[in-house]
Amino acid sequence: MSPVMRSLLRYVPAPAWAFSPVRAWAKEMIRRSADASPESRAKLISGQAAEILARQFDALMAAAEGCDAVVACGLFPSCAAARLVAEQRGIRCILATFCPIWLPSALNRPFEYPGHPLPAGVTDNRALWDHDIRTKNALFGGAINSHRASLGLHLLDNVRDYVYGDPVLLACDPTLGPWLPSDLIDAVQTGAWILPDERPLPDGLEAFLEAGSPPVYVGFGSIAVAREAGRAAIEAVRARGRRTVIAHGWAELGPIDDRDDCFAVGDVNQQALFRRVAAVMHHGGAGTTAAAARAGAPQVVMPQIGDQPYWARRVAEVGIGAAHDGPTPTAESLSAALGTALAPETGIRAGEVASRVRADGAAVAAKRLLDLMSQP
Repeated sequence: MSPVMRSLLRYVPAPAWAFSPVRAWAKEMIRRSADASPESRAKLISGQAAEILARQFDALMAAAEGCDAVVACGLFPSCAAARLVAEQRGIRCILATFCPIWLPSALNRPFEYPGHPLPAGVTDNRALWDHDIRTKNALFGGAINSHRASLGLHLLDNVRDYVYGDPVLLACDPTLGPWLPSDLIDAVQTGAWILPDERPLPDGLEAFLEAGSPPVYVGFGSIAVAREAGRAAIEAVRARGRRTVIAHGWAELGPIDDRDDCFAVGDVNQQALFRRVAAVMHHGGAGTTAAAARAGAPQVVMPQIGDQPYWARRVAEVGIGAAHDGPTPTAESLSAALGTALAPETGIRAGEVASRVRADGAAVAAKRLLDLMSQP
């Protein structure tokens, strides 16, 4: 971590109950929306947004005491809570996002929410981003304006632009997720926010790595994929004659039998591990994509939701891996994708790209924030 970034950080602990954990929220969303209609899912999102905003506002209001600025990342209602806190405290707030697709641009379409499909036949992205304002008003406007009213603040007719603010920090690497200037929003691309991880690998994992050829890492992170996906991944790796390091993740994946070619890990130093694997098979989270690219590890991306399809496409376009076709994997489909990732030319290209992935994104963001704070 650079000295300039360290000087900006102030950790203020808040009681755990004050926050609405994303993991619990996501599991509840999956449980309640499994058989729901798009309209019912939209109502569920709005209801959950109100709860997240209210709980995080209280926690962040206490945490922000004595601070000069708030940097907000994450779910839209969480960022709305941070913006409200900054408004109440009279301090600066700047939003950061980890993928270009979340930002208004004539070059890309907005995300499509349940119950609010993009208008059929409309190809003008500017018109679609206008529609996105109405969508976010419908999903989140009630929660935000209700909370504003309770604080004696005026109501908003455009909650999206209020939450986004001006400018926005785009915390992703320009080689992996390039951003072209847009007249729809002022975005500053800083590069990915990477903090050095000095943790040693667990003894058992170190021994496993030393015992044979480089394995394939399999981890689906915060996506609660079915256990069948873990089984398919291990079988695909075995079909390619490789061993597996599998991360438990939210789905609590693990070995599928008692063979000694699979090692399960929890939270681990990816920066150290990814430099020693043959490939990284994952769900396409922004952080995992950047970590694997920076380590020079070829990738297989099995996207499910959100920005994951974007990162899968970019991995394939840049030539550092393969995008799995479709959300439901089989051993055969993952083996085919893994074959592309393990090809010699993919490894060479991954090494070339690794040398171009920036590691100074956090310092760039910190300097930008300091510059903003120095302005009247």
